[in-house]
Amino acid sequence: MSLSAYLIYFVILLVLPLWANMRVRNTYKKYSQIENSSMMTGAQVARKILDENGLYHVKIEEVNGMLSDHYDPRSKVVRLSSQNYHGHSQAAAAVAAHEVGHAIQDAQEYAFLRFRHALVPVANLGSNMSFFLILAGMLLELANLFLVGIIFMAAAVLFQLVTLPVEFDASNRAMNQLVATGVIRSNEERETKKVLNAAALTYVAAAVVALLELLRFVLMFVAMNNEE
Repeated sequence: MSLSAYLIYFVILLVLPLWANMRVRNTYKKYSQIENSSMMTGAQVARKILDENGLYHVKIEEVNGMLSDHYDPRSKVVRLSSQNYHGHSQAAAAVAAHEVGHAIQDAQEYAFLRFRHALVPVANLGSNMSFFLILAGMLLELANLFLVGIIFMAAAVLFQLVTLPVEFDASNRAMNQLVATGVIRSNEERETKKVLNAAALTYVAAAVVALLELLRFVLMFVAMNNEE
């Protein structure tokens, strides 16, 4: 790989995640200062959508941290950061609805969500072990060990790729539910989509970076074999 290609690669590797993170934070900050028309808190939005879908058993809990919102499929709990749990903003409604979207996916046994759950142990192992195996393969000039590291990394990358349809589907469900339940009005749909799309960018950026890293090591592996 030429010097210019390496520079482009590292610029993408460093700049893309930073840009995506800045985009989501700026968008969230902007729309967290605008109240939603229903004046419902994020917790109330989540409860309403859950109940409308018959998910009365799914609990809602408050957690610390900024944008630490998530759905726990094991405990069947939607956890919302304090600002979104108590906030009446458009951003709070969008984030809460998105996390409930995951709860609906879980209840309906959405295929990609099930696949992602199944990949978690392998992906964690791949994330923790791949670089050590690749580095050891390079230093010891053991192509087979290098290849095992690449396979482990590929498992982690696959997890990142499967995450994309899961997140986009949750956002689509969120929009549909917010409109259907009357939480937002038609003139708020555009702003809500901006919040959801900005959040999705972080997953896209992570997937692109993971793919580039995998490609780089595959090319290095090919070059190593050609030298033998």
